[in-house]
Amino acid sequence: MNFAMWRKALQVIPRISKEEWDELDIISRWLIATRAAVLVMTFLSAAFAGIFAYRAGAFELLPWLLVTLGLLLAHATNNLLNDYTDFNRGVDQDNYYRAQYGPQPLVHGLLNKKQLLTYAAVTGVLASACGVALIFLRGGLTLPLMAMGAFFVLFYTWPLKYIALGEIAVLIVWGPLMIGGGYYAISGVWDWNVVIAGLPYALGVTGVIFGKHIDKYEVDKAKKIHTLPVLLGEKLARYTMVSMLILQYIAAIYLIVTGFFTPVLLLIALALPALFEIWPMFKKPKPAEKPADYPDVWPNYFVAGAFVHNRRFGVWFLLALIVDTILKHFIL
Repeated sequence: MNFAMWRKALQVIPRISKEEWDELDIISRWLIATRAAVLVMTFLSAAFAGIFAYRAGAFELLPWLLVTLGLLLAHATNNLLNDYTDFNRGVDQDNYYRAQYGPQPLVHGLLNKKQLLTYAAVTGVLASACGVALIFLRGGLTLPLMAMGAFFVLFYTWPLKYIALGEIAVLIVWGPLMIGGGYYAISGVWDWNVVIAGLPYALGVTGVIFGKHIDKYEVDKAKKIHTLPVLLGEKLARYTMVSMLILQYIAAIYLIVTGFFTPVLLLIALALPALFEIWPMFKKPKPAEKPADYPDVWPNYFVAGAFVHNRRFGVWFLLALIVDTILKHFIL
């Protein structure tokens, strides 16, 4: 068991050779193939759903564990199918963006098609098993919510991403579905206030995928992949992305003003230094070449900045929710 690689794969998408891959254990391979470093965004959404359920006095551990594991496995399945679909359509070949920032299992010969589909099938079956268990435990809206999630897992890469619906799908999945739907599966209650309360974080995740699509703007445009940035144009896409990051804070302030959260949620202001740090990046297009002293994540640029901010915002949002919950239950 290569625990050091597990930890690394959960932090970054490691660049490895076929020889190094062959020496890895199955868990390390799965973590790398599924791009496990980005699964933290899904874990945080599940955590928010659990905290909202606890605030409402309706938290149950088993449903929360099933929600969390199911969502993580569903996201991992989507990443595997994303790589398979784009490779099969010829998108990820010829040194395309995806093959530059980390190992694409099929492009780099780490897995063949049958092996990758086996990874996806096993991961997808485990995710489905969590969903089926929740259907038996909770019933009600759980089945249609699971069906919606399955739709986005299967069809995000194609056709949704190709017709400028990928970014909207991400906003729906990480907000209403993961947080609102997760809350329902845990508590048995659908609450639109919870859906709205999850929007600050969902906007951040959407900003990450938006940044990735801006980074790929030229190659996606050439390959006729009509992401939303391709339709908007590079400059307007940058402004739209910045607006989404700012809207995270505005949405949080709205939730304080309406009384859903206490002012302790203002702890998210501690994420502002990360926003100010990446702010200059969005004033001009992505550089043609890797800037001097830039971290080893190139060609990730806007997406890297958005990911750093989202992780910082997510952590402070999570801590603020925990403190807010403690205040509501034990002090106020």
